[in-house]
Amino acid sequence: MKEKIVLIGAGSAMFTRGLVADIIGRGWEVELALVDIDPEALEIAQRLSERLVKARNAPVKVTASTSLRDLLPGATCVISTIAVGGRRGWEEDVFIPRKYGIYQPVGDSVMPGGSSRALRMIPAMVKIAQEVMEICPDALFFNYANPMTANCHAVRKATGANMIGLCHGVFHIGHFLADKLGVGHDKLKYTAAGMNHLTWFTELRIDGQDVMGSLMEIADKELSSDLVKTDPASVSPFSWQLLKLFGAFPAVLDRHVCEFFPQYFRDGDYYGQKLGVDAFSFEETIAYGDQIYDEMKQAAFSDADDADEYLTHIGGEHEQVVDIIESIRKDQGVVFSANLPNAGQIPNLPLGAIVEGPVVADASGLRPICLPPLPAGIAGTLVRHLSWVETLVEAALEGSRDKFVQSLVIDGSAKSMEQAGQLADELLTAHSDFLPQFEVKS
Repeated sequence: MKEKIVLIGAGSAMFTRGLVADIIGRGWEVELALVDIDPEALEIAQRLSERLVKARNAPVKVTASTSLRDLLPGATCVISTIAVGGRRGWEEDVFIPRKYGIYQPVGDSVMPGGSSRALRMIPAMVKIAQEVMEICPDALFFNYANPMTANCHAVRKATGANMIGLCHGVFHIGHFLADKLGVGHDKLKYTAAGMNHLTWFTELRIDGQDVMGSLMEIADKELSSDLVKTDPASVSPFSWQLLKLFGAFPAVLDRHVCEFFPQYFRDGDYYGQKLGVDAFSFEETIAYGDQIYDEMKQAAFSDADDADEYLTHIGGEHEQVVDIIESIRKDQGVVFSANLPNAGQIPNLPLGAIVEGPVVADASGLRPICLPPLPAGIAGTLVRHLSWVETLVEAALEGSRDKFVQSLVIDGSAKSMEQAGQLADELLTAHSDFLPQFEVKS
């Protein structure tokens, strides 16, 4: 297959490395066009990609530019992995709320961190979408950037671009549950629907037989484990408790799922530990990201003959995008999980909301599979957050402080409306360089 794949945010070297390895493994003839506004990060991504291509003599041409417009002409696929503000901005999203007693293990999807990130991300995402629509409107357009639901909804609302949201969370948890049930990954069949990072596995089958009862028995064992007291992050007890209560398993384990239920983790209290500190350390996440960047930099500029090591398949956010492209081009009709507007595929969630669920990838693109209504209790966990998304998107597009505060109130992390207002003002001030649409109070 011949493709021109434009990767925006290529300085995310781990994603770039995984994508290049997957493309090389398929033997595709590809122009891989790398875009990043950071010249150093772009050079690292380009050099590392060229090393991998050269090691296998692959039919892949690597190009690079800090200008998206320069590389979009002729694109058949566009993938966005941008993170406006980078890891330093992400730290502000988490550390500022901590001063108010709000602890986030991730802080990139919901809670104040996810709200703050969305304000920075949405204007940039909309600009990218406008250029894609102008220059290569027929290209497949994928987004991996968080907050997934808000980004995809904002782009579609502002531009009408057919942006497809991809995340490896459902794929990862499918493997996790198969391992728990003691079967091969390809043996477990499932239905998973909801919104990104709170997608519910409502059906599990092995050889056509319902195995949700077996998972319930596993939940009892997990919740009685001594690790719940000593190392709860390794068990994800809250997710198992939700399974017992709602009869469905939430993706993607406690690190993300807890953030959708902040009312149960006031002051970060999590089974005797502190969220984002003792459990799912945010500082360790940031340090690991910095470490990976340094390692990729060393590899990019190395003369050592070790490129094969970097071609070893690695799991991560790049997973499945190459499979999806292939399924579309070859009309294979393979089923994946993706984030698309609700056109009735989940009947009791709001129409037009970005929902995560099964899709068929064939020559027509990605077509969502229609599902029965979600149980009322599960739908109830999602509706409030989808309203939060709508309010937050309006805040980002309009530059409305009031709507930003409203989104923080809807989210439920703040202890009062007064605190939500103070938190909003501090986050707006901290990120003012990335928020030209707002008039920041002095």
